[in-house]
Amino acid sequence: IEPLVPLDYPMGDCLESAITMDTSMVLEADGKPPNSNEILDYQEDIHLYLRKMEVKYKPKVGYMMKQPVITNHMRAVLVDWLVEAGEEYSFQNETLHLAVNYIDRYLSSVLVSRGKLQLVGTAAMFIASKFEEMCPPNVAEFVYLANDQYTKSQVIGMEQMMLNVLAFDLGAPTVIQFLAHYFMHQQQANSKVESLAMFLGELSLIDADPYLKYLPSVTAGAAFHLALYTITGKSWPESLSQKTGYTLESLKPCLMDLHQTYLRAPHRALQGMQEKYKKAKYHCVSLISPPETLNLE
Repeated sequence: IEPLVPLDYPMGDCLESAITMDTSMVLEADGKPPNSNEILDYQEDIHLYLRKMEVKYKPKVGYMMKQPVITNHMRAVLVDWLVEAGEEYSFQNETLHLAVNYIDRYLSSVLVSRGKLQLVGTAAMFIASKFEEMCPPNVAEFVYLANDQYTKSQVIGMEQMMLNVLAFDLGAPTVIQFLAHYFMHQQQANSKVESLAMFLGELSLIDADPYLKYLPSVTAGAAFHLALYTITGKSWPESLSQKTGYTLESLKPCLMDLHQTYLRAPHRALQGMQEKYKKAKYHCVSLISPPETLNLE
């Protein structure tokens, strides 16, 4: 996979179209659109639906063993490249999570050669951006993103193949969506805890082994507890145990894995996520030292 090249490709009419779009939606008092996750009447139904769908859209755990050429390291390099690409285009974090879900589900069903792996990643990000972003880049920009290794027709062809393999089921629940629900159970909102939880959730995307065996709701639970404990010394809230059915004991296997990933993160060769979360908008959380031990009580 070629390293990400600096991007100065024009975004076309995105800015203009974003400015001129219809803004007649109902806004809250602070000027933000209402968040359905925060409406009590909807919370339970949304959570139950996400829990049901995360099982349906879960990639096959051992798929890498059936890939004759692709390795976990190659996948990790691809994900790290997508992190940098997402930052270049200021994508939503959800776009990255969706793209990785599409990649894993596609690789669960289709054998891919080494030379086509970045094409798979490019198409996955292309699809995810169209699903999630207000003004996604066009196909030419994704060709440029891949350093012109592929043509427009190749990206579009891979997009079509991927959509068919995924059966056009694109709304997969992700760690980010579950974190949004868990954040509402803080005694007091803490943006640093939230940024660190998002960082830990993204770190889990890098390694197919062990994280493909965990559902997104479980990984999100581990990320939230670890972030909460690191920043405040507090633990998994009892209200979340009641809401999710997850106890700290049931989260322990994922917590132990995520803690080890957190400890190793500063020393890994792939530093895309470390660099991303060094930024002030994320409270520089990747610079926070992880706890040496975990409180699992």
